[in-house]
Amino acid sequence: MTATSENLAARRTRLITEAAAQRVALAHQMQPWRARLAVADRGVAMVRSAGRHPLLLAAVAVLLVLWRPRGAVRWLQYGWMGWQLVRQLRGGSIKTISPPKRLININ
Repeated sequence: MTATSENLAARRTRLITEAAAQRVALAHQMQPWRARLAVADRGVAMVRSAGRHPLLLAAVAVLLVLWRPRGAVRWLQYGWMGWQLVRQLRGGSIKTISPPKRLININ
């Protein structure tokens, strides 16, 4: 082997060893976050599942409206704002009219 090849081989070995040590250190640093990230993963899975079951989502919405009408209106407003935010972040232009402060006057 030439000196250049030996230097490259030694450097490669050193870099592989450093990368392995960094992976171990990162795994230890991420340990406290594992439970929180697992909760976030379950939340994402629930949202995706809701998208695959629109009838179930509609049934939950009807139950919410029957159970707490004011809460349903508030969540509808939150959903509207969230939907517009997602569209804006994805680059779609928002040409819709924003809803009034109170959608339904419930006493």
